[in-house]
Amino acid sequence: MNSAILNTENQEFIASHLTADSTHLLFGKAPSQSASIKELVEQIEAKKRCKHKLPTWFNTPLIYYPNKINIEQTSSEVTAQYKALLVKGNSVLDVTGGFGVDSFYFAKKVDKVVHCEINVVLSELATHNFKQLGVNNIETVNTDGITYVINGNTQYDWLYIDPSRRHDSKGKVFFLKDCLPNVPEHLDPLFTRTKSILIKTAPLLDISSGIQELKFVKEIHVVAVNNDVKELLWVLEKDYEGEIFIKTINLNKEENQTFNFSLNNETSAQADYSLPKKYVYEPNPAILKSGAFNSIATQLQIQKLHQHTHLYTSDGLITFPGRSFEILKILPYSKKAFKKAGLAKANIATRNFPESVATIRKKLNIADGGETYIFFATNLNDERIGLICKKVEKL
Repeated sequence: MNSAILNTENQEFIASHLTADSTHLLFGKAPSQSASIKELVEQIEAKKRCKHKLPTWFNTPLIYYPNKINIEQTSSEVTAQYKALLVKGNSVLDVTGGFGVDSFYFAKKVDKVVHCEINVVLSELATHNFKQLGVNNIETVNTDGITYVINGNTQYDWLYIDPSRRHDSKGKVFFLKDCLPNVPEHLDPLFTRTKSILIKTAPLLDISSGIQELKFVKEIHVVAVNNDVKELLWVLEKDYEGEIFIKTINLNKEENQTFNFSLNNETSAQADYSLPKKYVYEPNPAILKSGAFNSIATQLQIQKLHQHTHLYTSDGLITFPGRSFEILKILPYSKKAFKKAGLAKANIATRNFPESVATIRKKLNIADGGETYIFFATNLNDERIGLICKKVEKL
């Protein structure tokens, strides 16, 4: 950490070049010899990525940023705020502290937060930035968090862990045992220091695989932001052996869409099926990731188009955690039918359909855009159909 980056002339240079081309800047000169142009460009690149993701940091003077990769990997403020809602008590230990966004929001909820970070530079940055942010109830420790917890004698109300995938892991298969730290391997000793553990994983992790690897899973939160699933949160409670509850949330500017269910209910629920009625509903990505394909039908008393077609329908409009559409016309999937309908432009999506959107557009000569939406799907009679729709505003 080069503290000279915080000098006035360097900070002014960073602030005045946030919209500049970084490649071009690298061929220029730094305002002084206290920091290299490469160091300053790294600060610029990282800060730019914080404008929307971490506005509190972006708008606070004299923040020292890590490299842009660290910024990309850290929690956003929106998801960090949500995580803070899940903890209670007096103390949280952040085992994998990183840039410190999650610790910052935990500190708003509990009296004491311990931020452990094995990387010395990240630990120094976090320590500095917490002071700039006016936070005084976070203790930063430059050490391996797992070792710190297990070898210590302190009890914590919560442990928070954000394991990262090993760099040498190959392919898309994602298991917690392939991450650092290896959470399943350390669960028993960790539970001697706490009764509650919160684990963040990437959405790539299969929920059923995570349940098999972990124990005492009480809740799984599927968190999406603006229809993009960002993280899975696993709430573990020592000796818990009850039902596992899955809670989905899609955080939007307009509204937060939520849908909750138990894993047992999803297994036992039986969805009703129907041909398309007046309205069709598309679940938001958090629900699709959660696998609540039967629970949503039974809870909301709507019908599914097909066992493998995750679209739902009803005669009357309901409030739905996703997008709602009014069906204007139903067409068989054929060139003749769509040519006769004269649809030149539409927003296209597929559900349980053998052809891609690109193939459909080329085959039917339909451009992208406009006010019309078409879902190409398979109905309960195994027929390929196109649902011509218009979007419906919320009730």
